[in-house]
Amino acid sequence: MAVASIKDLTVQYGSLTALDGFSVEIPEGCVGLLGPNGAGKTTLIKTLLGFLDASRGSGTVLGFDIFRQGKEIRQRVGFMPEQDCHIPGMSAVQFVAFAGELAGMPPEMAVARAHEVLEYCGLGEARYRNVETYSTGMKQRIKLAQAIVHGPKLLLLDEPTNGLDPKGREEMLELVRSISHGKGINVLVSSHLLPDIERISDEVIVLVGGRMRACGKIQDLQQIEGQPVDVELKLPSGAFASAIMASGGELLSARGAVYRVQLPGTPEEVIRKLFECARSVDSQIRGFQVAQRSLEDAFLEAVNG
Repeated sequence: MAVASIKDLTVQYGSLTALDGFSVEIPEGCVGLLGPNGAGKTTLIKTLLGFLDASRGSGTVLGFDIFRQGKEIRQRVGFMPEQDCHIPGMSAVQFVAFAGELAGMPPEMAVARAHEVLEYCGLGEARYRNVETYSTGMKQRIKLAQAIVHGPKLLLLDEPTNGLDPKGREEMLELVRSISHGKGINVLVSSHLLPDIERISDEVIVLVGGRMRACGKIQDLQQIEGQPVDVELKLPSGAFASAIMASGGELLSARGAVYRVQLPGTPEEVIRKLFECARSVDSQIRGFQVAQRSLEDAFLEAVNG
């Protein structure tokens, strides 16, 4: 099922078109929203929350209309913005509980829940400190805590690892993955950092210049046309490469003892030919797998295509 559906959406800031005839179905699970700076990612998130009007198009989030039912959407969706959103003078507990009350929770329940999510986000020992005294990493965590305090069905994250050091980035990604894969919360995470998206997401949406460039499961986007095979030999062998070409195959690349080859036939026939070629030149195959391109390569193809 789709948690959000957008059709022919156009959003403009004066003469600037941020989203241009954009259509997408956002599925359940953890979905990465990829695109260079200025691609329209933040505009899309704000529109999904009902904060922006559009000059054309329609859309729903969790079944609610993005232009007529923004309040209902925001009560059921958690949002972690890119910029700091804390209120000076408030402790972490006060701030997160206040966010819960804004979403419609009774005060006592909001306070109890604030303690729970702060502990979950690793801020249990600092819950009574004022948020403005927090480090960058702690401020990112409290933004996540306020976004999940009311138990949302959908979580929107805008650059969640922004400004974090490697250790803090790793911990934030683990938290997001735990939420999306262990807590049953659907997540849309916007980032320009491909390794982050590849680490936590099941599917991706590539947005460039306000338009859709690619959409689908990461493993599908990484597939290479013709499905070549990466073969690892015990030792490098130029004779093996020659045998592959003599059998009607093609050598696409060679790195040390790893050869990327393309052979005609069914998967079973390809495997048989690989071993026949290796046997014919007295080489030993240590392993093989269907070759995949990196998410970065798929992204660059979408951006430049």
